[in-house]
Amino acid sequence: MMQRFIPARRLLSETKYSLRWSLRRCCFSQVAEKEAFNNDAVVPKLPPFDYSPPPYTGPSAAEILSKRKQYLSPSLFYFYNKPLNVVDGRMQYLFDENGRRYLDAFGGIATVCCGHCHPDVVDAIVNQTKRLQHSTVLYLNNAVADFAEALANKLPGNLKVVFFTNSGTEANELAMMIARLYTGCHDIISLRNAYHGNAAGTMGATAQSNWKFNVIQSGVHHALNPDPYRGVFGSEGEKYANDVQDLIQFGTSGNVAGFMSEAIQGVGGIIELAPGYLPAVYSTIKKAGGLCIADEVQAGFARTGSHFWGFENHGVVPDIVTMAKGIGNGIPLGAVVTTPEIAEVLTRRSYFNTFGGNPVCTAAGLAVLKVIEKEKLQENAFSVGSYLKERLTALKDKYDLIGDVRGRGLMLGVELVTDRKLKTPAKLETLHVMDQMKEIGVLVGKGGFYGNVFRITPPLCFSKEDADFLVDAMDCTMAKM
Repeated sequence: MMQRFIPARRLLSETKYSLRWSLRRCCFSQVAEKEAFNNDAVVPKLPPFDYSPPPYTGPSAAEILSKRKQYLSPSLFYFYNKPLNVVDGRMQYLFDENGRRYLDAFGGIATVCCGHCHPDVVDAIVNQTKRLQHSTVLYLNNAVADFAEALANKLPGNLKVVFFTNSGTEANELAMMIARLYTGCHDIISLRNAYHGNAAGTMGATAQSNWKFNVIQSGVHHALNPDPYRGVFGSEGEKYANDVQDLIQFGTSGNVAGFMSEAIQGVGGIIELAPGYLPAVYSTIKKAGGLCIADEVQAGFARTGSHFWGFENHGVVPDIVTMAKGIGNGIPLGAVVTTPEIAEVLTRRSYFNTFGGNPVCTAAGLAVLKVIEKEKLQENAFSVGSYLKERLTALKDKYDLIGDVRGRGLMLGVELVTDRKLKTPAKLETLHVMDQMKEIGVLVGKGGFYGNVFRITPPLCFSKEDADFLVDAMDCTMAKM
């Protein structure tokens, strides 16, 4: 999927904040601030790491930026006042053109789960590419069959049939079509603030104006978002669930094709659905003849720590599960998993995907599953994520700028506000902190409708020392504001 942020024009206007910011809020002059960031006694240092990248001899950041502007879509945008030219990566670290190391706390948008250039994943990709890069699923090959079996064994119940795609958007498109075919209904319910993709159907299921073009998007109804921080009912999940029943009664024929949701909204700002919500909604949807679709594109593959899949944290079993991002550690790969009975609907016509399930991508996917198991990355996500959340929560007690700390495992969000009572989004402050953390050596993402939530979704090999460095960098930056 594309990165899920605010529109480029709006983002570029916001990145012009630095002069206004320094005049309005920063207590340091530019000279003093530079001196403070160069002071080893003040600024935290990266944990030691036994790798130095080879010298980079390619074009500079300025040359690449010039080419991007000339040859790539004008819709593309970038982070930071001075865009980062990333040329190398190892595990939880990235390196720029000058060989400087950064802690990657964004993981390529919750995508790099095993670590950048993990040797086991790289070997699987290289070895398969040397043997057979691509043929077609019209022929037999063990790579796709082996991975499908391993993937199905990670899912509960009768979720045993796998359809491979190339992205999360494509997986969600297919899931929506399957639900409509199986039920004979067109109406699908998703949540406000959701992001499910940017194609025709998934853009309809997405419910943030930042990501919706003015094109036909039919048959999707958006329910109240069970947001414990900003929602009207706080953490009372069952109260939000009543809105789904109302939508069915007053917005549809009484029957629906399905309900689609993330367990933790990624683009929406790392919002974990209120407790009790999903079980109540799943029951309502079943009574209306619909299927329940779990979008695990970001929360899946052990990221939440306590469970392998995000929906498991809510004690539900969906009818269809979609996945991408972490499935391939950066390889373009997605999947839809459902039951044999539901999967049968695609035999009514010819369904085919040229690249879905190609041997290189599925070999990488199988290697990812093996690494997660071998290196106990789910357990690490739980222990390090819990520790990181505790430290971030302590930081919240120190700075009023932090309105909320939330999420599970290594899928955490930190929301910045200028007024805790009014929950006023701190947009410029978020950009400032993000930029200064990069100067210290930490890369974080951002999201939420207002662009005021740090998205912390690092590779699952993240250590407690990395967590300390991240929090110390945030603390160091906020202390100067």
